Amino acid sequence: MRLLKSVFVGAALAGVLATGVAAAKPPLSEVTKINQGLLVVGIADEIRKECNVIEPRMFTALGYINTLVNEAQALGYSRDEIEEFRKSKAVKKKLRADGEAYISAKGYDPKSANSLCDLGRAEIAAGSPIGKLLRAR
Repeated sequence: MRLLKSVFVGAALAGVLATGVAAAKPPLSEVTKINQGLLVVGIADEIRKECNVIEPRMFTALGYINTLVNEAQALGYSRDEIEEFRKSKAVKKKLRADGEAYISAKGYDPKSANSLCDLGRAEIAAGSPIGKLLRAR
C-alpha cells in the first residue's frame, strides 16, 4: 500500500512540475533559435522574390521550416501557438526590420533588387544558412 501511495504521489508531483514548466515557457517571440530560423527563411524569401537570377531550393526550405516547427513543438508549443506566432503582424514587422538590419550590416541595400542579388550570390558562395535555401540560375 505504501509503494502504491508513493507511486501516486510521485506521479502527481511530476504532473504538477510538468505543468509548471509548460506554464513558464517564454513567448515564442523570445525563442532565439526559432526567430533566427525565421529570419533566415524571410531573408532568403525576399532575395528569391526580388532577384530573378536566384531561385529557392523549395524542398530544402520546406524541410528547414518543418525542422523549426518540430523544434518549437519539442519546446512545448502547440500547433495553434506556432500558427498564431507565424501569422502575427507584430512578428512579421519585427522580422522585416531585423532582416533589413542584417542586409544593411552586410553592406547591401535592402530596397535594391540588384543589391539583394549580390547578397544572394554572396550567401550562396559562403554556404550560409540563407545561401543553402537558394540556388543561382
